[in-house]
Amino acid sequence: MTVYSFHIFDRHTECIYVKSWAPRPESSSGMPAAMPQPVSTTSDDAKLIFGTVFSLRNMVRKLGGDDDAFISYRTGQYKLHFYETPANLRFVLITDTASPSMRNVLHQIYINLWVEYVVKNPLAPVEHRGGDGVKNELFELGLDQFIRGLM
Repeated sequence: MTVYSFHIFDRHTECIYVKSWAPRPESSSGMPAAMPQPVSTTSDDAKLIFGTVFSLRNMVRKLGGDDDAFISYRTGQYKLHFYETPANLRFVLITDTASPSMRNVLHQIYINLWVEYVVKNPLAPVEHRGGDGVKNELFELGLDQFIRGLM
């Protein structure tokens, strides 16, 4: 299993954390997608990811009712996994297409890493307004070890 990236979006739809592990697969044009990208591209990617998740989540709720939940979707090149916390944080994990459901993994990241290292940290800000992301070394190290243990 290959993990490409992990995103966290807050309740204000801001991307507050991004971490990449493996380069993305080649695009349909044959150009490698792992080329160094300007910072604005990363921001644009986060906006596109959130917009896709938001639209698909709303479509699932309209078609299936409030009890149905959007969990993941797969394309020919990647699989996107989604988990929404009770505090309206949205965790998104992008993996290769062969990976199984990562809902439990995202839940474990929330419970064992986010809550322990960010929520319980008295120095961590409650809100991340203005694009201020999560800057917590213990969270980042724990997340990196956890994801590398899955690969």
